[in-house]
Amino acid sequence: MSIQSILKSTVAALAILTGGSVFAQGAPIDAAAFDALVAQGPVADAATVRASTWASKIKQAGTLRLGSVQTSNLFSLLNEKDGKIRGFDAGLAQLLTRYILGDGARYQFAQVTSSTREQVLINNQVDMVIATYSITPARAEKISFAGPYYASQAGVLVKANNKSIQSYADLAGKKVATQAGSTGPAILAQYAPKAAVQEFQTHQEALDALRQGRVDAYVTDYTLLLNTLSLGASNARLAGAPFGEQDPYGIGLPKGSDGVAFVNAFLKKLEADGTWAKLWTISIGQRTGSTAVPTPPAIP
Repeated sequence: MSIQSILKSTVAALAILTGGSVFAQGAPIDAAAFDALVAQGPVADAATVRASTWASKIKQAGTLRLGSVQTSNLFSLLNEKDGKIRGFDAGLAQLLTRYILGDGARYQFAQVTSSTREQVLINNQVDMVIATYSITPARAEKISFAGPYYASQAGVLVKANNKSIQSYADLAGKKVATQAGSTGPAILAQYAPKAAVQEFQTHQEALDALRQGRVDAYVTDYTLLLNTLSLGASNARLAGAPFGEQDPYGIGLPKGSDGVAFVNAFLKKLEADGTWAKLWTISIGQRTGSTAVPTPPAIP
């Protein structure tokens, strides 16, 4: 397949993904706009913080212990030049830090993976986890979730020159990568039960397996694949439209924490005052050519 054909197939896949809009590959976030939005975020009054044991503990410590990632281009990416993490998840975390402590920079970062997110909360290593973290019944047995604050679905990533896989319906008999500890294995069991599933510990390991031809496709969260393509993966394409149940993202908190009510009230405030929409536009919309701000999922 020619380079031109590969580019065309990638553009076509992106058009499906973004409802007809195609984005500039690797488009950087508007750092100034992001930082200004966080700096203008609301700050809770003393009584609101005191009413929550979870928030009061953070206030007393003077630092919010955050479990997240720093390699997700659209959601939480470290800028090595200024040392700041920006993106949709990062913005919510920093806005919440500001809401409690009056300064969005007063957080302590801890790297998490799909396999460690529950454990760092159980071990009291972090106060919260925000990392495109899907709310599932199994996880909710171990921790509590605030939100949801965002929703996604599953997607299929293949090499750009792969003509045999046009959607999840073509995965039977194919070697398919997914992440251990993610919702991928369950989704594949339901929608592609005849696929030969290979589980990898990290997103990058699964991508490497696809790039090296050790697997035929990679199935994971649609938003993570959008993130991958936004980094300039022109040798890959999305096979078909997103599929499966809506996948709600939540903010992980210690089991039984009263922080759930506190964070949910905070999220509702951001949605009501337009901050959520502005953060989505800066972090995702402007960088993917998407002009229609999605409606946030309902928060209990």
